[in-house]
Amino acid sequence: MVLVAPALTWAAPYAAMVVDARSGKVLHSRNADTRLHPASLTKMMTLYIAFEAVERGEISLDTLVKVSKKAAAEPPSELGLRTGQKIKLRYLIRAAAVKSANDAATAIGEAIEGSEAAFARRMNRTAKALGMSKTTFKNAHGLTESGHLSTARDMTTLGRHLFYDYPDYYNLFSRITTDAGIKSVSSSNRRFLGSYKGADGIKTGYTRAAGFNLVASAERGSERIIATVFGGRSSTSRNAEVARLLDLGFSRAPSRVAVNKPRPPAYQGKVNGSQGKTVRLVMTINSSKFPKPRPDRPQISEDVQLALREGVEDALKTVQDSPSAKPKERPIVTAAVTPGDTGQEVVTRLSTSGGRLWGVNIGVYGTSYEAERELLQTALKELETFDEALRKVAKTSRGFNANFVGMTQEQAALACRRLEARGSTCSTIGPT
Repeated sequence: MVLVAPALTWAAPYAAMVVDARSGKVLHSRNADTRLHPASLTKMMTLYIAFEAVERGEISLDTLVKVSKKAAAEPPSELGLRTGQKIKLRYLIRAAAVKSANDAATAIGEAIEGSEAAFARRMNRTAKALGMSKTTFKNAHGLTESGHLSTARDMTTLGRHLFYDYPDYYNLFSRITTDAGIKSVSSSNRRFLGSYKGADGIKTGYTRAAGFNLVASAERGSERIIATVFGGRSSTSRNAEVARLLDLGFSRAPSRVAVNKPRPPAYQGKVNGSQGKTVRLVMTINSSKFPKPRPDRPQISEDVQLALREGVEDALKTVQDSPSAKPKERPIVTAAVTPGDTGQEVVTRLSTSGGRLWGVNIGVYGTSYEAERELLQTALKELETFDEALRKVAKTSRGFNANFVGMTQEQAALACRRLEARGSTCSTIGPT
């Protein structure tokens, strides 16, 4: 059966794109590479970078953001921020994602990069890294500005990355209402979310120049479709067109298909206080980041080493299930302990910190084996963060402290921000 588009009129040039989110296969497109005004679809990129910044430890969800005069002056849709007001980043993110608040979006950009202009430059770097080759951002909110343009293809690409790159945050886009700190706000997409079966996001947009835009994602069974429309005359006609396109997508998508997740882009944020430097993440470990076993400790088999490289959980399971792989009791190495501690420390490698007197504690455990296992698991998950740190277990009256040491104060603070962003417990340890 061939589906024919209804006779709709458009407020601006029409463009559309439909993809199978699992494979990325294009199921339908029309004017998909025409550069048009994205309106508040722009906030998808603002939020993508906000999620990245939190995960990278640049900023915390609980950071108090001071609202600038510029942010407070942004026209509706708005949260109603006041100049000089302080509000947690998490509430700004909620307001931008759910209500599509322009003042919140500007405040997010300024909090992360210092100014909206600098944030727009990061948006463009990130867009390029994502393969959004025909997109240029000039601001964080999407209000019409000369040269601020994107395409249906690029916005569909961004929507797919939001779903796969930051799944822990994606639920924001399905909320009908949310607490934005100073008040509760309602979703700008609530009608579509409530009317289309399986819809769970992503973002609406409207300006006079753009018309009514929408990037929508819906899941039915094992299938997930993303559809994008630019140029609707009204929210009602736009929603009807997106529903038609999603139906088309579900009718064309196979029930089963191999999931081919998009590759996360190279990091485009701040590195050691500088901007614009690209850091390419190495997804495969070519050489061990950890010290060779001590003479009194049994060698770990090649199979276990391979498991360590391929996945933390598999490695830990292998170690737990293999009695021969568990370490023997080690001789205790006497070292300085913090006030109140009554025992000694087990040091996994000798320190050559050269004045790096700070560290972090990630918990207290019942046995030294449990503490060492947690240190190993954390180090594997955060290779960049703990690349130069020393893993150390300290026996105290309360149990066995799992510590990373040999860090600068800045490195320790960053490590805790990144671990806390993952929901892990962490506290910095200063020089004694």
